[in-house]
Amino acid sequence: MPPEPAELVLGGQAVIEGVMMKGPLAYAVAVRKASGEIRVRDFPLVESAARKRIAKIPVVRGVVTMAAMLAIGYRALQYSADEAMEDAEGASAAAKGTGEGAIPGGLAMAGAMAMALLLGVGLFFLLPLYATHLLAGLVPALHGSIAFNLADGAIRVLLFVLYIVGITRMKDIRRVFEYHGAEHKVINAYEAKADLAPEAVRGYPRLHPRCGTSFLLFVMVISILVFSLIPRESSLLEKALLRLPLIPAIAGISYEVLRLSAKKTRSTWFRALVAPGLWLQRLTTREPDLPQIEVAIASFLRVSGPPGSEVSLVG
Repeated sequence: MPPEPAELVLGGQAVIEGVMMKGPLAYAVAVRKASGEIRVRDFPLVESAARKRIAKIPVVRGVVTMAAMLAIGYRALQYSADEAMEDAEGASAAAKGTGEGAIPGGLAMAGAMAMALLLGVGLFFLLPLYATHLLAGLVPALHGSIAFNLADGAIRVLLFVLYIVGITRMKDIRRVFEYHGAEHKVINAYEAKADLAPEAVRGYPRLHPRCGTSFLLFVMVISILVFSLIPRESSLLEKALLRLPLIPAIAGISYEVLRLSAKKTRSTWFRALVAPGLWLQRLTTREPDLPQIEVAIASFLRVSGPPGSEVSLVG
């Protein structure tokens, strides 16, 4: 039996017309330009002694890793957006060299990311609470803590699925989901020690058990258990305010569950645990074409080490 992976590192994300892959020392973003060129840029990762110590602390390491991945994801999206803007506007090399527009563009992206986080918290953590509160006024059986939190969690998962279904109707999002599928295919081919040629990679599944989609689904489910710690007699406002500081803990616990499931891939129980995430990936991934797979390969090759050197949670 081959040795189990020593560590799980969050890494991998589809971006605008491209893919970001995270390796042990750097992460790279590859994008397809309008000209057909694949442009790849890598960014170094700085590992500190404090970060290594934190990596040994369960739950806390998940929170820190997620914060780091948000920063990496922001920078990867910013790079892909800059490249897309260059294609759209036909910006001159001289104007780009002066950095004109870089600050406004960066501020716009930062503002969009902050707004997305706020909307995510409101849509998936506060709105279900309010909806369940209204529903409890009509259904007395929901007055109990367990029933209330189960209904709250069911509404949260339903909203999440409906949100995914809704955004798949957008053409640009479907393109991102195709690159998401390309990212998974490359990781699956790599883990199978297969030839990383586009034609060979295309035959591998577009689903992956360590996908970030599975992580988000774990967050939705685990929040049911964590939010049950809030006293039942708390007012609606108190429940809403008490939920906010619990979100990092939920993320940390979800990370640990996903990390454990990645190490127990042969376990029937853990395969069942990740199955809902695989089902959901049928919505968040699409079959990529060969040019999209080429982009994912280009990003992966820029940062990859020998097979088995790291375990990646693909986005």
